[in-house]
Amino acid sequence: MNSGAVAQTGTGAPAELGPLLEWLWTLTAVRIVAALAVVALGVVLSKFLVRLLGRPVARRFHRQSVAQTVLGLLRGSTVVVATLAAGSIVGLGIGDIVLSVTVFSAVLGIVLAPIVGSIINGVFVLADNPYEIGDMIELEDGRRGFVDDITLRYTKIFTLENTFLVVPNSSMRERDVTNFSAEDERTRVSIPLLVTYEGSLDDARRLMERAARNVEGVIEGGPDIRIGSARYPAKPTCLIDAYADNGVRLSLRFWVRTPYKIPRIESVVRERIWAGLEEADVEIAYPHQHLVFDENSGRARVAVEDGSDLPPPEAETASDAPEATPMESDDLESDAGDGE
Repeated sequence: MNSGAVAQTGTGAPAELGPLLEWLWTLTAVRIVAALAVVALGVVLSKFLVRLLGRPVARRFHRQSVAQTVLGLLRGSTVVVATLAAGSIVGLGIGDIVLSVTVFSAVLGIVLAPIVGSIINGVFVLADNPYEIGDMIELEDGRRGFVDDITLRYTKIFTLENTFLVVPNSSMRERDVTNFSAEDERTRVSIPLLVTYEGSLDDARRLMERAARNVEGVIEGGPDIRIGSARYPAKPTCLIDAYADNGVRLSLRFWVRTPYKIPRIESVVRERIWAGLEEADVEIAYPHQHLVFDENSGRARVAVEDGSDLPPPEAETASDAPEATPMESDDLESDAGDGE
């Protein structure tokens, strides 16, 4: 008897729960809560997949930017699938969602065009690999920094001024970018110096080469550094660049091991050059101008020392006064007679 009652109870509960669930599913609030739960589950699942597949993807793609992009696409696609599932729960079919997105994209096409362009350029940036996360680059306006992140839309640069610079990938592909960290971090630096013709060129060249030695970060010697098919001396070398109008232009070339401290190294080398000029027969040239006067240039009075040899302004005015002509003298005499 008791077992029969239990049997009846066990078979009757599902029969009563089914209509209840169907009735609850007809409520809009219940569907919205279920849709939000599916979206939240998709977000949690996307983070879990990124943690689970992070290392395998990093081992598969040696470039950090590509690995981060793949993980970002995986996370985004998981959230999109969860959003589509949530839309179907609230009664939106895939066709309705696609139609809504199409209409929305058509209305906001002008606004979305730059974003789409940045994404396309981001794909080219990742494919061309002009720089990588951690590289030190310099933009065409002179700003330097380290690449902190590369996405499909922008490149984030951590500048040497301790600031972040976010540049759209469309702009990065249109400008010149200098990569100091590509393949070989050794960088050659050139410092020009203009010396007079009267000084000793040998002393000037030895002075400049000696100034770049024993400086922290400067390569002092060793085998020649090869760039492509060209070879360059590793030790500091001073060459004659040109015979200019005001002097001889020299160029000191030396290599630094890393590009991160180039301004400090240049400053140290310039200080040592300046200190060595006091002891060497070398003088820095500066522009000179000579004014030449001839018979067509008029008269020029120049004080050589302190101006004491010049006559006072009154005497100069009297002495420089033009003499009266004979006609003017007669006129003066006739005027004087009339006055009498």
